[in-house]
Amino acid sequence: MDENFDRTLDAVGPRLKQLRQRRNITLTDLAEETGISTSTLSRLEAGLRRPTLEQLLPLARAHNVTIDELVDAPLTGDPRINLRPIAAGDGSTILPLTRRPGGIQAYKFVLPTGDDNRVPDLRTHEGFDWVYVLNGTLRLVLGDDDLTLQPGEAAEFDTRTPHWFGATSSGPVEFLSLVGRQGERAHVRASRTLS
Repeated sequence: MDENFDRTLDAVGPRLKQLRQRRNITLTDLAEETGISTSTLSRLEAGLRRPTLEQLLPLARAHNVTIDELVDAPLTGDPRINLRPIAAGDGSTILPLTRRPGGIQAYKFVLPTGDDNRVPDLRTHEGFDWVYVLNGTLRLVLGDDDLTLQPGEAAEFDTRTPHWFGATSSGPVEFLSLVGRQGERAHVRASRTLS
């Protein structure tokens, strides 16, 4: 038991560094955000110091993750409810929000700051996608159109149309994506406003 505990705490440092770099902020920025000194943050990331609960709480809040995610705690309960983020090699994170067979699947994407000059690698697949931007600016290349979407804006499209998502140089972007089988679409209902 102690060996597993030690291994878990030893893995926190590299995870902290990865989260900070994904957000593209400095140790000084993080120190201001959390109230933890720059030198302590540096030692935590390097694995020279083990974090305390008093340090994990503001760090989890700053990086917008749970403490369980920060320390990579084992899953408990129903795996359909307790879904884990998937880290991609490019610094992006995908968080599945649903895990039921068939039907529309929901995901939250967090993409790191992008390069405005990047040539997108357009993809196609069967299905239909509905995208809603939560934070940041999303670059959506859809066929011949190169669009930028701001928080609160949405787009929907047939995924057989060549498409690509990315963040801009203005910073990271968070967005929701609902993906359904071909012909399956999100149904939008307008409600009447009562006077």
